[in-house]
Amino acid sequence: MQSDVVVVGAGPAGIATAIAARLKGLKATVLDFRKPPIDKPCGEGLLPEAVDALHTLGIDLSRTAFPFSGIRFSDDQSSVSARIAGRAFGLQRKVLHQLLVKRATALQVRFLWGRRVSEFHADHLQIGDQSLSFRWLVGADGQNSAVRKWAGLNPRRRAHSRFGFRRHYAVKPWTDCVEVHWGERCQMFVTPTGEEEVCVALLANDPQMRIDRALAQFPAVANRLRCAGVIAHEAGAVSVLGRARAVVRGNVALVGDASCAIDGIAGQGLSLAFQQAMALGDALAREDMPHYVAAHRQITANAVRMTRLLLLMGSSVTLRRKVLRLFAKNPIFFSRMMAIHTRESREAALKARDVVGLGWRILWA
Repeated sequence: MQSDVVVVGAGPAGIATAIAARLKGLKATVLDFRKPPIDKPCGEGLLPEAVDALHTLGIDLSRTAFPFSGIRFSDDQSSVSARIAGRAFGLQRKVLHQLLVKRATALQVRFLWGRRVSEFHADHLQIGDQSLSFRWLVGADGQNSAVRKWAGLNPRRRAHSRFGFRRHYAVKPWTDCVEVHWGERCQMFVTPTGEEEVCVALLANDPQMRIDRALAQFPAVANRLRCAGVIAHEAGAVSVLGRARAVVRGNVALVGDASCAIDGIAGQGLSLAFQQAMALGDALAREDMPHYVAAHRQITANAVRMTRLLLLMGSSVTLRRKVLRLFAKNPIFFSRMMAIHTRESREAALKARDVVGLGWRILWA
């Protein structure tokens, strides 16, 4: 078998990369040891950049996803919200995966499900007794990427990791915002994903923490869910902040979490993956890998800064309360931070001076 582009990993980043490559006229093959529908526990919110990227790839969410229009931060003392300029949706991860597979199949992307790579070579992969040759190899196989390891691109530093859990509840959404509730070394996210459904996700430092136990810290959410039915059992995953040593080596490129994993506290993982996929598809067609390296750096820089800032917020009760008190007293400032976070303007970015300025404000909060 032969293909212009072979993508290892059939999650959203990998399938989006294959779609982007096909739209540029390249033959694309995607392989994964799993079989669809592929799910992954996450907050299931799609910010405007993700929605715009999916539209460019030919996927319309308006008929299948549930819209939300803002973000709210709350703890036991303060609450503040900001509106989102642009379209944002909540959508179950497995439904998103089905939409991506359907679009890729319509574009004649070849899928090899339930297949595992036994050997990596510079111009081909060995899959059992079959050989699959390629011009370009893309690693979209997640935080523990086998492609990244084979290419010698594993991170130099140990990644920062936490633990994430997700459960769906049958209840009418009580807000048109994604709610972020801040507790003791954990955060709970509530995302409306349907007319009678919400996704509840938990991020915690404690590997023993679960949603039921954490709800004791969030009585307002617990009260809303008291009579709600559970749609799906609780699922868990590790949430990581870390990046590869490089995103390109020769004819090998990394995309999605294999290239740069963003802790789920930022809610930007899918947005980054889809933007990277489009940039990589363009670079593959142009045979210009430096173009992808530069684009990847630009796409991820703001998200990494914001993620570190949010993780710092979550590391200290005193700091978090000061920050949320500051935001509650200055909702315009919070709106500006969220505009930077959701990249409502392509020019918006979190600069070092913004972080320093926030630090001074916190000292006086």
